[in-house]
Amino acid sequence: MPSNFIDYVKIYCRSGKGGAGCMHLHRAKYLPKGGPDGGDGGKGGSVILHGNRNLWTLLHLKYQKHIMATDGGKGGQSRSFGKDGEDKIIEVPCGTVVYDGETGEFICEVKEHGEHVVLLKGGRGGLGNWHFRTATNQAPRYAQPGEPAQERTVIMQLKVLADVGLVGFPNAGKSTLLSVVSAAKPEIADYPFTTLTPQLGIVSYRDGRSFCMADIPGIIEGASEGKGLGLRFLRHIERNAVLLFMVPATSEDIKKEYGILLNELEKYNPELLTKARILAVSKCDAVTDKELDKLKKSKALKGLDIPVVFISSVAGQGIDELKDALWTELNKEQNQVIEISHAPIDVTVIESEQPDRSDNSDDEEHTIYLNEVEEEWDLDKYKGIGWDE
Repeated sequence: MPSNFIDYVKIYCRSGKGGAGCMHLHRAKYLPKGGPDGGDGGKGGSVILHGNRNLWTLLHLKYQKHIMATDGGKGGQSRSFGKDGEDKIIEVPCGTVVYDGETGEFICEVKEHGEHVVLLKGGRGGLGNWHFRTATNQAPRYAQPGEPAQERTVIMQLKVLADVGLVGFPNAGKSTLLSVVSAAKPEIADYPFTTLTPQLGIVSYRDGRSFCMADIPGIIEGASEGKGLGLRFLRHIERNAVLLFMVPATSEDIKKEYGILLNELEKYNPELLTKARILAVSKCDAVTDKELDKLKKSKALKGLDIPVVFISSVAGQGIDELKDALWTELNKEQNQVIEISHAPIDVTVIESEQPDRSDNSDDEEHTIYLNEVEEEWDLDKYKGIGWDE
């Protein structure tokens, strides 16, 4: 399904090589032995990452498979310096993490607006023969070559920056809640995996204050092993200060579903368990008042040791109470600094999750037509609906 939200790109980067130094001996009409005057070569261009808060996706890099800086110019006579190569600046959204494309090792991350990170440094220019003159070697006939360029294949992943992350099974009411508390317009439907890309919304609070909430596609049991939408979107909750778990009130065992979600997060990254957590029991309008009172008095929910809020996004029940609980957790000192170590990624697994739509021939081979599985084409049952007239 086409989408403008691109949170993964793999590109080849190369810095510029340094220019060679010049080997030149000065000659003039009245100065036949002027000596060496070869200039230095120019510095090669570097590949630099620049954080830009106006970007929210890596879409602009999706079709840029090769990003290369220019080489430095050669030195000239009369100690003329070669031209420096032009740096290649890559604009990336805040929250971009860079890994080595072959080994999966973590390289760097860009978290703040205006932050510069040198991904590949350009080669230094070579020294001209003017630098090598000595009392015993007054006419050196050699110069330094420039340093070679650096090249690397890198994987860029976007991990969205938000204060609150919504975690839950498909159809738990995450998108509905986001649409109610913010101006975001996520797709809402009664089938699983309606949300296919992360959605961000700004939640208004009292006295003009606000915080950012992120909704990711639903998690199912085994998501940490690649099931469902797998590992692709779990990375978007790594930077959240507070995790809001959502389980419908109509579930058979709320505590069990919460435990499954918590287990998947632990398998993906154990550091996620150190974050503040709140459990929101959603869709309370779908149960009777008697059943709701029973849930509120449940010993199993009280024993979870985390704040539990009962809400109904459609009816507007418990929304203000939920905002108060989230704001309280966000302003605690231990939740202010969001630092998380980025473990190496499995390149083979990540690659298998990224569909390649560049070749349309594969789509034709896998097209399944309506009556392809039938033994015979029974056209009589399609008559009378207008297409055969």
